Amino acid sequence: MAQKILAIISLWLHLTFILVSSPFLLGVIGKTKAFFAGKWGPPLFQPYYDIAKLLRKGCVYSTTTTWIFRAAPMIALAAVLVSGFLVPMGGFNAPAQFWGDVILFVYLFALARFFIILAALDTGSSFEGIGASREATFSCLSEVALFLNFTALALISKNLSITGLVGGGVSLPWQIIGPALTLVVISFFLILLCENSRIPVDDPATHLELTMIHEVMVLDHSGVDLAYILYGGAVKLFVLGSFLMAILIPFKTQNIFMDTGIFCSGMTGLAVAIGVIESVMARLRLNRVPYFLISAVIFAVFALIITLVRGGH
Repeated sequence: MAQKILAIISLWLHLTFILVSSPFLLGVIGKTKAFFAGKWGPPLFQPYYDIAKLLRKGCVYSTTTTWIFRAAPMIALAAVLVSGFLVPMGGFNAPAQFWGDVILFVYLFALARFFIILAALDTGSSFEGIGASREATFSCLSEVALFLNFTALALISKNLSITGLVGGGVSLPWQIIGPALTLVVISFFLILLCENSRIPVDDPATHLELTMIHEVMVLDHSGVDLAYILYGGAVKLFVLGSFLMAILIPFKTQNIFMDTGIFCSGMTGLAVAIGVIESVMARLRLNRVPYFLISAVIFAVFALIITLVRGGH
């Protein structure tokens, strides 16, 4: 009976983290950037206000677009929400887990990206076509680094389930193979910045079409569709951040409140770190972004080499 109650609590906490807490990270990032700029900045809950405001507005569609443009925001949001159920959060196992779910995890993000790119191309806009081309190009490099990191983690944990890779009672051997895990963390953090269109890869606050990547692809979306895209972006950041926290903090205290507090503190610290990075450095030139992603691939390759040399453990 106690196990069933714990499982129900775990499921509801997981849903709360994904559905409710995701936009909060964007608020923390905004507050951090405002602090470094010497400003008061928007409130922590501004992302919630923005999403709620957009949900009350109608959508405007061009006569050149097809059903793909209308369906893409919903499909992208659904894909990232499903991916959230594959990642352990707050010291609990993932609600959905099976052997090889790590492959599904990667391709759920690829599915979301694919439809957003299709929607950008569906508008017939040259600017959105440029953004779609950039997104597709950079994602090729980030996915290579992501799979290499997963391979290294699979060799360490002898598992192909995300819960087995980074959580669920399987403590990653930091003392034994810490250098490899450190390289994985660095590589995954670089991927997180790229996948979420953060500085130095992209600037989510820019309005110059010639330098935008993600933002230029969603210029024609409005109302509820734009709310889905903004909310999906927040969920994506939260899910990838949760995966990173599960690597950095693989242990469980067996205390539900302490585990939840540690997880929330770690996620808040991650948002602050992203805000600091965006405050102290500028966006890279577009022709330098591939080098940034290649560095993530190199870190992942070295992590894999160290893992293979040490035999996984």
